[in-house]
Amino acid sequence: MDETIVPQVIYTVTMNMFQKIIYFFLQIQEKSLSAKLNKHLKASSTNSTSKTVLSTGVTMTLSAETEKNKEMVLKNVADIVSNANTEPEKLLAYISSAGTKVIKLDNADKILALIKEEEGLITELKGLEAFYLNVMTDSGFSFRTKPMFVMRDGIVDPYYMVHQFYKWYALRNNLPGFDYFSQKIFKIYLNSDGSGLENLTLSEMTGLKEAIARDQEATDFALKVAKEKEGSKKVLDKMKNDGGANI
Repeated sequence: MDETIVPQVIYTVTMNMFQKIIYFFLQIQEKSLSAKLNKHLKASSTNSTSKTVLSTGVTMTLSAETEKNKEMVLKNVADIVSNANTEPEKLLAYISSAGTKVIKLDNADKILALIKEEEGLITELKGLEAFYLNVMTDSGFSFRTKPMFVMRDGIVDPYYMVHQFYKWYALRNNLPGFDYFSQKIFKIYLNSDGSGLENLTLSEMTGLKEAIARDQEATDFALKVAKEKEGSKKVLDKMKNDGGANI
């Protein structure tokens, strides 16, 4: 056996386990923030595909178009990920072919940490943060960025890539929650205790709710893919070892 394969396998297995632990805690954080937000979100709001109307104490959410788009996104992403065999490089190639910039930098994690961003999909930025990212990625000198992928050049955890790919595809298909202000507020409040939510405007709270929903959907999808992959692997291993599988 090639000696270089062993550490790669160990790394991949370790990262897959680590990523699933991260998703588990991310789900808890998102549900907690969502619960706190819902206590404050008690009025009407509108986004491009859904509307909440409040009349004489009765709240009705008109989100047929959003729900329809969510179903379409989920189906299409599932097909694309399946066709790519969950391989990060194939998914990145798909993203690049669709016109989204994919940038790999040796110190991407450290570069992004300075503006409190993480590797993967970077949604639209504005101001000095945008100028900094544009300069560091050779994207010009604008104070506004377009959505892009930024990460280190190396092994990418497949489930993390699936999580990021889902969000990118949802963004491309105009699901709400990816506008600059909604994402900015989401990043601020995700790791907070939820205090200060009452100071947000109705529009900001609605945008935050949509941003949380999109990230939850991506997390749920990534975990579903991980479970399916592991389940399939266990069946194949059992077939190889026992000559059959009892499921």
